[in-house]
Formats: sequence, C-alpha cells, structure tokens
Amino acid sequence: MRSPLLDLPGAVAADGPDSDVAAHYGDLFAEQRALAKGEAVVDRSNREVIRVSGADRLKWLNDLTSQKLDKLAPGEWTQTLDLDLQGRVLHHLTLVDDGESLLAHVEPGTAQSLVDYLDRMRFMLRVEVTRADDLAVLSTADEDFLVPRAELAEHLGKPVAGLWAYEALRIEAHRPRLGFETDHKTIPHEVAWVGSAVHLSKGCYRGQETVARVHNLGHPPRRLVFLHLDGSVDTLPVHGAPVIFESQEVGVVGSAARHHELGPIALAVVKRTVPVDAPLLAGGVAAAQEVVVPPDAGRNVSIDPSLRRRIR
Repeated sequence: MRSPLLDLPGAVAADGPDSDVAAHYGDLFAEQRALAKGEAVVDRSNREVIRVSGADRLKWLNDLTSQKLDKLAPGEWTQTLDLDLQGRVLHHLTLVDDGESLLAHVEPGTAQSLVDYLDRMRFMLRVEVTRADDLAVLSTADEDFLVPRAELAEHLGKPVAGLWAYEALRIEAHRPRLGFETDHKTIPHEVAWVGSAVHLSKGCYRGQETVARVHNLGHPPRRLVFLHLDGSVDTLPVHGAPVIFESQEVGVVGSAARHHELGPIALAVVKRTVPVDAPLLAGGVAAAQEVVVPPDAGRNVSIDPSLRRRIR
C-alpha cells in the first residue's frame, strides 16, 4: 500500500520492493545524520504485519521457529527465522508480544506465504494467524514501532527520514536483510543471524539439524562481509552484482549505500574460502573487506568425537 508520506514535499519513491515508501525527502545526508542521532523516524510502512493470537501462541511459535519465544515478555522485541528442513531461511520475522497477541513484521510480499504455512501448522492448538494490514511500521535507527496505518502521518513525532538513510545505517551495523543479503540457499550462520534470530539452546524446530551441525563443525559455505568501496567511483554496485577475487567470481553484492561519514559502503556474501584480507571488486568497484562472519563461524573446537559422527 502506497504510503501517504510520499505526498510530503521533496519525497522521492524508493525502488523495488520498497517503492511504496520514500527513498529520501530531498536531503539524504542530513536525514542520515538526524536518524543516527535519534532525531528522526523512518517510514517503513511497506513492511507487512501478521498477528498471532490465542493462549498457545508463544509456545507454538517457539516450537516452529529458531528463536526462544515461550517466555517472551510483553513489549520485548526480538527476531526469529522460519527455516526449511535443510535449514535454509524462508522468512525473517521481527516481532513483539503485547500480552494479548504477537505481532510480527516481515519483508514486503512475504506475509501471505508465512500466514499460509503457519495456518497449516495450527492443528488443535489455541492459536489464530491473520494478516494485520491495519498496522504500519515506523523505525528509528535501532527501534521499531507499530502504529495504525490510517493514522500513520499523525504518529511520526519526529522529523521523517527516507529509507535510504535507514539502509545506510543498517549496512553500517552489518545487519542483513532477507532477499538482499540472502537467497534460496542461505543458512543463518552465513549472515550472522545466530544470536539475534537463532537461539542455540532451545528445543527442536524445523531446520535445527543444519543449525546445530554448522555450529558444531564450523565452516558455513559462505560468509557475510562489509565492504568499503572506492569513493572515486560515481556509481554504487547494484544488488546481485558479482564480487570478484583474482579474476574469479566469489560472491554477490547484497546492499550498497552512501554513508554520511564512511562514504560508499556495501554488504556482500562471498565464499568462505576467500582470504579475509583480500582486495575485491564489487560490481566493478574496488572494495576493501571487513569480516562480519569469520570463515570458521560457529566452529566448536571441543566437539565430542561421538557427536561428530552422529551429526554426519
């Protein structure tokens, strides 16, 4: 649904799945600085929201997804993942429980497939899953808020910044985004979602075997990297642009942005075997990498030999 904030003076619509909200309102770097200082809020109302109600909702979602949710306190925000049987990421949820229902926002265009899956898993439990299209997401640099969509403009409270400002700070913070730093093969360890969206000591859930195996043995196939891009180049690498090391394609660019202090930056996913100090080309732009996910991420050096045989 197109945001009414696109009618504000200077608003320029974003691209792709974010086209229903503003990329910026005329001054990208001023908006970034205000957002970084906590003096602005971002319209992310293109995000889709689902509502899970019923007395069994927390334990039920705890059993289905990667995060420990059965003891989630009202008002506490967290993240969780819906994985397939091979441990590959299908959905990323940012959620909060209000004491009566659990509300989760997800990437544009992904809510209905998540609702359909969850609805099939209800069985005889006291849960109900619906879309919450009446709610919209507003964000600061590190906090989210859910407000009535019909009253979106009335709930700003602070000056508004565009999504490009938010994305630049997200990239700076090394936070992956589903569909940008992930693809159909992504497992949580590759993009640093273990900890923030994956609890390693909870009960079983779909895809847990892969999570445990990578945690215990290390060596995820790919790893997330942060890139400092050559600032003398006018263009940014686009999503999906190849990352090159020694004339070989070793990964792809996820997201790129111009940061008000760091200059042009990006997140990319590369093969685990790429040296951590190797200079790279990202979409033809020279790039120096910072490690986000180390090549041996999750490796448990004291693993019991009998467990190693069992996991394999």
